Amino acid sequence: MRGEMVRKVATVFGGSGFIGRYVVQRLANADWVVRVAVTNPSGAHFLQTQGRVGQIVPLAAGVTDERAVARAVAGAHLVVNLVGILHERRAGDFRRIHAEGAGRVARLSAAAGVARLVHVSAIGADPASPSAYGRSKAEGEAAVRAAFPDATILRPSIVFGPEDAFFNRFAGLARMLPVMPVIHGDTRFQPVYVGDVADAVLAAAERADAPGRTYELGGPRVASFRELLRYVLEVTGHRRPLVAIPDGIAALQARLGELLPTPPLTRDQLLMLRRDNVVANDAHGLAELGIAPKAMEAVVPGYLARFRPGGGRRPRAAAI
Repeated sequence: MRGEMVRKVATVFGGSGFIGRYVVQRLANADWVVRVAVTNPSGAHFLQTQGRVGQIVPLAAGVTDERAVARAVAGAHLVVNLVGILHERRAGDFRRIHAEGAGRVARLSAAAGVARLVHVSAIGADPASPSAYGRSKAEGEAAVRAAFPDATILRPSIVFGPEDAFFNRFAGLARMLPVMPVIHGDTRFQPVYVGDVADAVLAAAERADAPGRTYELGGPRVASFRELLRYVLEVTGHRRPLVAIPDGIAALQARLGELLPTPPLTRDQLLMLRRDNVVANDAHGLAELGIAPKAMEAVVPGYLARFRPGGGRRPRAAAI
């Protein structure tokens, strides 16, 4: 019908996760109809308040299920894949999810005539990575490129925000432990704000120059792991000595931690910690997507205030 508005339909795999909730919000604000493809739709119902009635629709579609993925991408103009794991529950999970799952989403999106695919990977993606995580991420990127050459790939460094598992985790340790353990303290990171990553997804979906490109996403500050831990102590007001953990003890802790349902540290993560996680000098980044990155100093203190003694009413103490 002449004058009738055409619905913009986006399917977001992993849309109920940390980054996903921000991506869904950005897409809804930009007037997309959003399908939130997750393994457990009931866990995504909270997202529906971010849009109009019927605008955000959770559906069951894990990236390992061929038929479910095909249904989820049918009729979509945009597909975003945010699915990733930090540790394996079963041997081979990295490959099943990061590589095979990513390839499946790309292949079925291409078959369905999807116009845009945005695949969120990680700066650590490298076929020569010592970690299975990094290798599986690289394999996933290769599978995406083979099936959907015009896909846009985003590689963020550590992502921070109110629900993050990085600054919140170490702030919790600072409150509980008498010392702050440091493993591979010289490794460098470039933390990027979750809102900037979500804005990058939206830009990749809409910019004419984004298809086929890979962007590495990092914030305005590069800092060593030790410096980031010292910053956590400063922000939370806890005086704790930073204590370097020898590799042998760290490996033993990781081995024991892997016996838990959610390990605090794994041997594969130890391998990842040996490599810097920063934007390459020659990489396209947030600037090329028209985004000015937000500094962690402008965001992190606000959500770490709950970890401060007295609820943030006492003056800060410096790290030892």
